[in-house]
Amino acid sequence: MKLTFWGAARQVTGSMFLLETDDDYRILIDCGSDLDSKSAQNGQEGQPQKSDTGFFPFEASGINVVLLTHAHIDHSGNIPNLYREGYEGQILCTEPTFALTNLLLQDAASLNLKRLNELGKSKKQRVRKRLAELQKDLFLEKQVRESMANVVPIQFNRKFKLADNVEVTFIPAGHLLGAAHILISVYENGQKKTICFSGDIGRKNYPLLSDPETIPPVDYLICESTYGNRLHIDAQAPEAVLADVIRRTCIDIPGRLIIPSFSVGRTQALLYTLNRLYTEQGFPPIKVFSDSPLALESTKVYQKNLRILNKEAKTYFEENESLFDFENFEYLESSKASKEVSNYNQPCIIISSSGMVQGGRVEHHVATNISNPYCTILIIGYCAEGTLGWRLLNGQPTISVKGKDLPVMARVERTDVFSGHGDRDDLLRFVKQQTPDRLKKVFLVHGEFTSMSAFQQTLVEEGFPEVEIPKKGQTYEL
Repeated sequence: MKLTFWGAARQVTGSMFLLETDDDYRILIDCGSDLDSKSAQNGQEGQPQKSDTGFFPFEASGINVVLLTHAHIDHSGNIPNLYREGYEGQILCTEPTFALTNLLLQDAASLNLKRLNELGKSKKQRVRKRLAELQKDLFLEKQVRESMANVVPIQFNRKFKLADNVEVTFIPAGHLLGAAHILISVYENGQKKTICFSGDIGRKNYPLLSDPETIPPVDYLICESTYGNRLHIDAQAPEAVLADVIRRTCIDIPGRLIIPSFSVGRTQALLYTLNRLYTEQGFPPIKVFSDSPLALESTKVYQKNLRILNKEAKTYFEENESLFDFENFEYLESSKASKEVSNYNQPCIIISSSGMVQGGRVEHHVATNISNPYCTILIIGYCAEGTLGWRLLNGQPTISVKGKDLPVMARVERTDVFSGHGDRDDLLRFVKQQTPDRLKKVFLVHGEFTSMSAFQQTLVEEGFPEVEIPKKGQTYEL
């Protein structure tokens, strides 16, 4: 059996791993978009990275099955392209992952269509040539529908037989609704070999989500390392952190708080926390706008999956009959409604995508308010180098938004309390569920190389000597 690392190797995004058994059964674990590329920094998150040989460095038609850890686009965003390249098999994931992946891919297809239509308006030969290239490369709604028709929803903690000698179990991982650690058992030459793919590891006591569950002993562990060299900065509860920010920005002064937030996962945690602040701590009913159609649809998925949320969220729902709806809360569904918020002259909170402040409706809100000293922009997630969010966090005195240079007079703050990723101690706790004498090797993925190297050293000091940091395309015999 061999394992090849085709993505998230010495970088954060693009998760894609190929496991091949001795009898040539091929399993692709995740099929994500590379968001660390220059195209992502230019506001084109999720665009395919196509080479001369196609979207993938392997024959898509040779894959037998795809296993999906969770819905985020850096784990799912290349699925339509896999089918376009000739894949004809099934996708196995949990029911919530299926629902959220469908929403994210449909959103990406909508953005692709918008981009093609914009290019189609140009009469320049160079642009027309680029349009012809992109029409072959960008997937649209039809490809998403065809892909999602092949999804087989799998229950948590139920062993599923993939082939005569291969079994898989999805174990709750926290991080995002439906996210899973994927445990694979392979029987070869009278021996059982077990491999666990961590996916993205959640953190304890995260709003709405249950804590990551313990995985059984395995032979090989593929572990994400996003926070492998650091701890979360904010040790307080999300309610305390958000309450402090709101008091300073919207109550003590009549200001405006803008929170760039990813529509799937992060926004739901924010809305739930705001709901609790208003109902349990008696905050004045400051107007809250959620400006993302994708966030609205994603929230519906969370509402339909109450049974797998954490005990705290279930209890809150029983007592208040709603997780996300509260006084003075409003979804902005249309682009017109989004722009009209600029005329709202009372203290308010605007939650809008994208989380990196790159593309999406949040760019308009930032551009409109960046020179307002009574405005605070709260960054709550990862911002890739070169994005507008990254530039704001690095204290640039002026920023350029859609060709306009604007002075930065708004206050820029950051918190990681809403990060869905476990930090170094959470990752260490995950690995230490294993015993060094049983675990043959740990592979570190999904992190910056500095983070991986630091976590590798931490694991060695903790008694796990066999820790590898694979390069992209590197193959290991298991």
